[in-house]
Amino acid sequence: MSFVDLPENVVLCRNLAGGEWRMPEGAVLLDVRSPYTGTVIGRVPLTSADGVAEVIEAARPALASWRAMPVRERTQYLFRFRHLLEKDLNRLANLAASESGKTVAEARAGLLKGLEVCEFALSLQNLDSGSHLEVSRGVTCEYRREPMGIVAGITPFNFPAMVPMWMFPISLTLGNVFILKPSEKVPLTACALGELMHEAGYPPGVFSIVHGGKEAVDALVVHPDVKALAFVGSSAVARHVYIQGSARGKRVLALGGAKNHLIIAPDADPDLTAQAVVDSFTGCAGQRCMAGSVLVAVGDVGQVLTDIVRRAEKLEVGPGMGAIIDNDAVARLETAIERAASEGARVVLDGRGKRPQGEAWAKGHWLGPTILDQVRPDMEAARRELFGPVLSIIRVPTLSAALAVENASPYGNAASIFTTSGAVAQAVVEGVNAGMVGVNVGVPVPREPFSFGGTGESRFGHGDITGPSSLDLWTQLKKVTRKWSARTDGSWMS
Repeated sequence: MSFVDLPENVVLCRNLAGGEWRMPEGAVLLDVRSPYTGTVIGRVPLTSADGVAEVIEAARPALASWRAMPVRERTQYLFRFRHLLEKDLNRLANLAASESGKTVAEARAGLLKGLEVCEFALSLQNLDSGSHLEVSRGVTCEYRREPMGIVAGITPFNFPAMVPMWMFPISLTLGNVFILKPSEKVPLTACALGELMHEAGYPPGVFSIVHGGKEAVDALVVHPDVKALAFVGSSAVARHVYIQGSARGKRVLALGGAKNHLIIAPDADPDLTAQAVVDSFTGCAGQRCMAGSVLVAVGDVGQVLTDIVRRAEKLEVGPGMGAIIDNDAVARLETAIERAASEGARVVLDGRGKRPQGEAWAKGHWLGPTILDQVRPDMEAARRELFGPVLSIIRVPTLSAALAVENASPYGNAASIFTTSGAVAQAVVEGVNAGMVGVNVGVPVPREPFSFGGTGESRFGHGDITGPSSLDLWTQLKKVTRKWSARTDGSWMS
């Protein structure tokens, strides 16, 4: 039985610079291992700061002609890219799954979400043409959106296609040239996207890829020619990127980690709630910023909790839930489970040691769904982002107590309430600090054109990464006031 099609040969990744695939000089090559099998499926160069500068230099000549091109012409390239990606969807889904540990269905869903952002970017040719108004007799004011210039996106391992596609379709359509720095753990999908961008006909240097680790990230952040940056990853690194970039006058939006709360009221629909909670904390093996990792049980919801455990226990690791990114992550999660137990939590479902049957998966990185009950708000399992399929249950007597638990978190990414009461739902919508709120929805990701983004330690910078508020990240407004002749009937404004 096979859950995913691995690449037939080891893929050697290269940087995409000036429309050419180049191996950075002297770069160390890092093995890329599939979380499913632990086998090497690719090798990626760790680009130095000098190598990053070469990619930026190769992008510079493309900027003037690309930003001068009318937006309706720029979108024609994106139309072709979208068509090519749809044709190649199955191969790309398997490739993204093979290196990230997602199931193929999850990887496919991520690609489709990326296509939604493409469609939003394509709509900009009709939606964002600026504004023009006669403000007084003979005087007009207008604003024009102008691209920032050379911009970059730094993306995480858990969504190899979707998160880059949150960034470059909008950024490029607005007239910037874009440099993608994917996680060194998942470079294969980024290279496949680069191949499609080349096939779509984007001019050399408009879309670039630079591979690497911390040195490459820091080089992008400090380089004076990079005018705007988007980042998605852990809160610690997001804060670092934001501080370093904004201190240099760059436009920066850095999305960090999360500790999302799923609040269950006593009147919640049992079947809807149980399945939504399981899907939320086990989807992508819990390796997503939208995973519901803390369940706040209000009053007597014991039957729903029992059903959640039952459903999660039936989930088959492999076909039903993917793998953990690497062995270090598995060890970190297992240590967190042990620590929670030592602090008084009860392990009601233990996923340690769970793995698919078959020799092919023996060296993969696995952890089954794990549920911790009787967790206190001060425990590490309730406070720290674990980033795995681990659900912590906190029991509280009232909705007010549940809101206090949620709002005590430094993160502010997402929260959901499960209830059949409109009044209860509205109290949570108004009372939580999270930037994205769900009502009877376990993963409250906004669909386009609504924007994605949290608050608190989950977001550093202003605006959101998608939707209308993303336009201010990738552009600056130029305001023009015009007067052509003197007017005898003018007011003080003339």
